[in-house]
Amino acid sequence: MLNVVLVEPEIPVNAGNIARTCAASGARLHMVRPFGFSLDDKSLKRAGLDYWNLLDICYYDSFEEVRARFPDAPFFYATTKGGHIYTDACFPDDSFLVFGKETKGLPEDLLRANRDACVRIPMVEGARSLNLCNSVAIVLYEALRQNRFGNMQLFGKLKGIAF
Repeated sequence: MLNVVLVEPEIPVNAGNIARTCAASGARLHMVRPFGFSLDDKSLKRAGLDYWNLLDICYYDSFEEVRARFPDAPFFYATTKGGHIYTDACFPDDSFLVFGKETKGLPEDLLRANRDACVRIPMVEGARSLNLCNSVAIVLYEALRQNRFGNMQLFGKLKGIAF
């Protein structure tokens, strides 16, 4: 199962859209406090629509808690400062795709400590960043593609399609 980690998300609509994407794709969502919103925020719930019952979600008080719970899992850090383009990374099916807060991204010390696992989405010169929910969808679906959309095949959506 692929995993999406949101470190200190700030915007409820983004978190709701990401929750919906995770639910629809079969990815587990891990959310690291503090959040810039309440979990009962109406815009968070509205963005996730009626997918909340499909979502596998875990909450943590720190990113270190996530790493301690999954010490042997492969972690990838999405950042505009990444040295590798996300399509060049090889995402095993138990990967953790880590995304930072909308206004600041991931902490510099975390990026420095994991330089080889930092990935970026190419953008034109002068573009600062993409919206967080778009970035999650882009990287998550590349990881799903690399794993032949494995967990989605359980639903019979892709059966009979030749790759």
